[in-house]
Amino acid sequence: MEKNNAASDFLHIGNRLLEWYRNNARDLPFRQTKDPYKIWICEIVFQQTRINQGLNHYNNFIKRFPDVKTLAEAEENEVLLYWKGLGYYSRAINIHKAAQQIMNDYHGVFPNQYDEILKLKGIGKYTAAAISSICFGGKIPAVDGNFYRVLSRLFADDFDISNSRAFTYFSELATLVMPDNVGDFNQAMMDIGSEICKPKNPLCGECPINEDCLAFSLQKIANYPVKTKKVKTEDLALTYYFVHRNGEFLIRQRKDDFIWKKLFEFPISVSSEMETFITGSKTVNHKLTHKNLSIEIFKVEVTSEEIWNRFVAENQYQITDVEGSHEKSFPKPLENYIQNSLKD
Repeated sequence: MEKNNAASDFLHIGNRLLEWYRNNARDLPFRQTKDPYKIWICEIVFQQTRINQGLNHYNNFIKRFPDVKTLAEAEENEVLLYWKGLGYYSRAINIHKAAQQIMNDYHGVFPNQYDEILKLKGIGKYTAAAISSICFGGKIPAVDGNFYRVLSRLFADDFDISNSRAFTYFSELATLVMPDNVGDFNQAMMDIGSEICKPKNPLCGECPINEDCLAFSLQKIANYPVKTKKVKTEDLALTYYFVHRNGEFLIRQRKDDFIWKKLFEFPISVSSEMETFITGSKTVNHKLTHKNLSIEIFKVEVTSEEIWNRFVAENQYQITDVEGSHEKSFPKPLENYIQNSLKD
């Protein structure tokens, strides 16, 4: 749409959103604080996780790491352990590194300027805008999928959200309706997008700005937002060997490249003499963002102590058991396999 209208023509929309937010804001623990550390952690946790699914994880993480200093001084594996169940573990690695950045580069004080927040590891434009506006009064819209959806429908705007310029375009569009209280406005847009202006079956009758929504008045809600470019999904086959003996099994830690960074896994190959102990196999299908995994896991029940010891020594694997595995972070399909593997 053309943006030559005066911003004041649309400010009543933003003010109406603020009024709705004051009366309908979700009662969430991180809404009771302006602590940038806690706002940061909540924004990262809920990037890929629904509120009701991630709330306990957030609370447990904050309880163990209540401030930047505690997080920065923790061991990476412990941070990964407290991220267990949230997936996308690179987020945990990044917040750990960012906490160390804050300690080293900002003397332990969370930066209060948008451009400085953006320099922190793993923080993008949306998260930086959210922290800046909520905690420090920054005047930047926290544009994410909710903004794309609400604004596309509000203005019946067919700008393609898969376009590389979408963030800039919708940031400019947001300023047309954005009131002075940008922090609450950003949170209002988050709540409207997740609770009312949903991707499917939106609750238009309950929306406080439905009178101004062009897509609603035109009965074309389903047409927005427009997204033409789809990311290709890759099929990927993985092979693991669950090498176990007397209730113990072998694991190793992944490197920080490719998928499942720094998580623990089973051996990906075995010696020819180890192959003689294979007792069966199982194939598990698992979906990651843009990847369909087919994981074949061979069960290797080693009866020879000599071969077991030699294999461990030659490959420097760690030895653990089911109870010990609870203290480490595994990819979800491998964690599930562990829980079921030794029941036979």
